[in-house]
Amino acid sequence: MATTKWAIDPTHSEIGFKVKHMMFTNVSGKFNNYEATITSNENNFENAAIEFSADIKSIDTGNLDRDNHLRSADFFDVENSPKMTFKSTSFTKIDDGNYELIGNLNIRGVEKQVKLPVEFSGIMTDPWGNTKVGLNISGKINRKDWGLNWNSALEAGGVLVSDDVRLNIELQFAKQ
Repeated sequence: MATTKWAIDPTHSEIGFKVKHMMFTNVSGKFNNYEATITSNENNFENAAIEFSADIKSIDTGNLDRDNHLRSADFFDVENSPKMTFKSTSFTKIDDGNYELIGNLNIRGVEKQVKLPVEFSGIMTDPWGNTKVGLNISGKINRKDWGLNWNSALEAGGVLVSDDVRLNIELQFAKQ
């Protein structure tokens, strides 16, 4: 069976996340520089192979001081681990619009398996004749699983930064 390569369209994609701050508000961020590919059997995405990498230096929460702290050894340690990578081990169809993505996420040199729900938006042809596919990946990971342990206790109780990181990843790929 012939395989099809799909390359990410970065102008129509976003690698986003949210973390609770001070136990009651969310801080949103994203990575501005990343690469992703899918290899599928034609237009059938069952068991497609998905690979992703992000340049940690490109983290953007809208606050330079916070971004620099996230790049430091307290969090991502960009000097020693400049990239975050993901490689799928399975991509299983649940129903017409939903898949389950399982793979290995590597942050700070620590590799852990993650299981994430994926909404499959379908295959479309854009006005210029390019075949596109859309995926929305959500889910939650615990940052401490990858050694992102820094925190600060709050005087009123609780902590400054939640352990849970909620993912909001919108991806558009173009058939190559």
